[in-house]
Amino acid sequence: MTGRPSKYTDELQAKADTYLDVYEAEGDAIPSAIGLADYLGISRSTLYKWTDEEDKPRFSDILDAIQRKQFRLLVSNGLNNTFNANIAKLVLGKHGYSDKSENTNTNTHTIESFLDHCE
Repeated sequence: MTGRPSKYTDELQAKADTYLDVYEAEGDAIPSAIGLADYLGISRSTLYKWTDEEDKPRFSDILDAIQRKQFRLLVSNGLNNTFNANIAKLVLGKHGYSDKSENTNTNTHTIESFLDHCE
């Protein structure tokens, strides 16, 4: 029993290679894996499956390029208020960033102990 034949062709790969040049014309404010999948007419799961297949090495490169460009656009346009800051922050969360700070300082000195030494 075999699965459905792959939709992958050299022409589809060539089309994928152009996505970063045309994502805005396709209505996307930022490039994304979902945008690429929609542009190619394939499912997101197929897109990610192809990134792991040895005979389709350029797909992982394309997704990496999408992530880099997405990050740069979010930061730049978030800083200059072209993008809604809350939306930019939300999407940057997918890049591993958050607005929470974690205090990892193990120094237990307090203001009170500092003031005690000043007397």
